[in-house]
Amino acid sequence: MTGTHPEHEDFPWTIAVVDHAPRKDTPEYVASRALMKKIIAQVTDWVWAPGPYEDRHGGSVWVKDEDGWLFMQLPLGIEWSAQFCADPKKIEKLRVMAKRIMRAFPDTIPAYEALGYHAATALLETEITTAAQVSHWTDSIFNASMPVPRPVHTGTFPHGAGYHHYPKPIVDIDHFRRDDSQLFVSDNGFPAVVVPMSSSPDDHRVRLIAAHPNAPHARLLLEAAHDHRDEQITAAASPDAAGVLPPGQPTFSHQEPETSAVLPADDDLALQAFGRQ
Repeated sequence: MTGTHPEHEDFPWTIAVVDHAPRKDTPEYVASRALMKKIIAQVTDWVWAPGPYEDRHGGSVWVKDEDGWLFMQLPLGIEWSAQFCADPKKIEKLRVMAKRIMRAFPDTIPAYEALGYHAATALLETEITTAAQVSHWTDSIFNASMPVPRPVHTGTFPHGAGYHHYPKPIVDIDHFRRDDSQLFVSDNGFPAVVVPMSSSPDDHRVRLIAAHPNAPHARLLLEAAHDHRDEQITAAASPDAAGVLPPGQPTFSHQEPETSAVLPADDDLALQAFGRQ
């Protein structure tokens, strides 16, 4: 008899998930992970270096050119547990994209094979029409091999910002932000996300861009959304006859308002962001 088990995270949701058979590493995944380890050992400029790394199913594609290994991502990544609802016709589109990428980087597949991975050609040349083929693709080097540290993979505030718990646009900010400011701060024990209002090192105001719904500052986001509806946004330039804007011209311009989501330098979240507590 099939049972259920509870799943939850620190944010307020709880669902009942039908139990499935224990996950086992497929031969495709074992081969892909082995290749990923060999590739990342040769990469000196990886954004999350140094490891150790976990292997994220993120739509990853590793290519090689005259300068070495280069990491790319397909538009969609297939989590292992999500493959069971995948439409083969839609995953087939990812295969076609990956095949085109490989064609643009002809040194890649020979480099895979030199490192002991021999499944790439068959994967790229086989149309995906069945659930079994979706499974092979899901655990292949073309989806399953994005090396990230555990905090980036599944971490939660305050110890990390993982893709499984926060929106990707937010997680990405934490890896290209300035070193003199913090992205995640504590709002009475709940996570909140703030960014500097300007590039000036003397400007310690911050903009609140996300917050746990139970965080005290969360209400400011609702107020800011209301303020935003009243903004006047005007076109900055007119497109030409082909509908193309002049080079370098923004699509819209508007004055950045001092909405309720802009926090003064003496606000507790701003003090945390710039380490001035």
